[in-house]
Amino acid sequence: MPRKSSLSERTSPWYAEVTGYQWLVLIIASLGWIFDVYEGQIFVACMTEAMPELLPDETAPDQIDFYNKVIFAAFLAGGALGGVVFGVLSDRIGRVRTLSYTILMYSAFTCLSALANTWWQMALLRFLVAIGVGGEWAVASAMVAEVFPQRARAWSLAIFHGSSVLGSYLAIAAGVFVIGNPNIGWRWGFAIGVLPALLIFWIRRGLREPESWQAAQAHSASSTNGELGRLSALFRPPELPRMLVGVGLATIGLATFWGVHVYGKNLMRDARQSEIVAHLPADATSDEVEQIVAANASSLKNWEMLGMFLVTTGGGIGLVSFGPICESMGRRGAFLFFHIGGLVTALFVFQTLTGSSIPVLIAVLPVFGFLTLGMHAGYSVYFPELFPTKLRGTGTGFCFNFGRILAAPILIVVGWLQRDQDYSVADAASLLSLLFILGAVLLLAAPETRGKRLPD
Repeated sequence: MPRKSSLSERTSPWYAEVTGYQWLVLIIASLGWIFDVYEGQIFVACMTEAMPELLPDETAPDQIDFYNKVIFAAFLAGGALGGVVFGVLSDRIGRVRTLSYTILMYSAFTCLSALANTWWQMALLRFLVAIGVGGEWAVASAMVAEVFPQRARAWSLAIFHGSSVLGSYLAIAAGVFVIGNPNIGWRWGFAIGVLPALLIFWIRRGLREPESWQAAQAHSASSTNGELGRLSALFRPPELPRMLVGVGLATIGLATFWGVHVYGKNLMRDARQSEIVAHLPADATSDEVEQIVAANASSLKNWEMLGMFLVTTGGGIGLVSFGPICESMGRRGAFLFFHIGGLVTALFVFQTLTGSSIPVLIAVLPVFGFLTLGMHAGYSVYFPELFPTKLRGTGTGFCFNFGRILAAPILIVVGWLQRDQDYSVADAASLLSLLFILGAVLLLAAPETRGKRLPD
């Protein structure tokens, strides 16, 4: 049963009882997640420049987008592996040490991505980056959930996941000042990804294992059936139905993120390119159009990054808003709100706003970002609440990252539809947005955890 709150709790702000150490945990976990997101988004920021260089010169634009989706799929698969492996490891050896390993891994392989010379090398390196990326989220979200008091848990985890917007901002800044600078180039956007490794020193000096994990470890040592991080336990009741709900929600969120949300930024670039082409003489040849577009490549990159900024800003507000929304409407109600909103705005944007004017896009893209990304904070809030301490890292990591495995082939199929069946980017994104309907139906089987203590 939900614990009844006292009068003082109802009248005081949610952060009233949060200690300095708990804030430190949130700050360090958020920094790890910020850089985690940068490592993921830096490819999104530079794929327009990088992929033509990594593919043969005769590769057509629709084929280039197919390889983009293959690399997205490789990233999702690597994240799935990392989330499961490091999630189990965090339950067995502790949150602090495992968090350090994940950050070291994604920093090192992002830096090495600067040396890629072919598309398959980039795909392999993105796979290795994602192993660390997937692991970091699982470990950090479990640790924040365990350290913060019950009343502040949803707020703190929404802030944690919402901090990802700063990672996207860093990728946008790299897109404008590094990738878009012809004197620097896209490879340096990856090279600077080694810097988050410095965060490891702060983690090892400033953090200690959560008391709940220490208690679970002590119980495991004295019990014959209390083994920490036993993956097989997720496939038996009572964990199995909760795990299936988590995996389903994550699959929908990740497939729509990489196939719907990230393409919102392209509309701004396309709108500006249409304005440039509209001022050309009516008898301009296709070669002349290509030359004019190429001559404006740097300017168009800035417009693309503006689109990414607008979508990211709206998405960041959506992530932070998930905390208060789920405290008001419940976890299931908040997920339903964002799934229905994501469906409506995605179809509106890709079916009616393609080719729209720039002022219209400036107004709509933040709303699009808000409603297609906000539910992702729910994974940080909700998944740790589904599992007991001895399985929290394992269950949280498995749900989010097995969702990556299932999302990867979805993206490849959609990429095939674009390459071989002449689907436009807008039509492919619209098709993928229908997954939000499945997410709304899945909530019928989801348990409500608002106001409940974390399972022991």
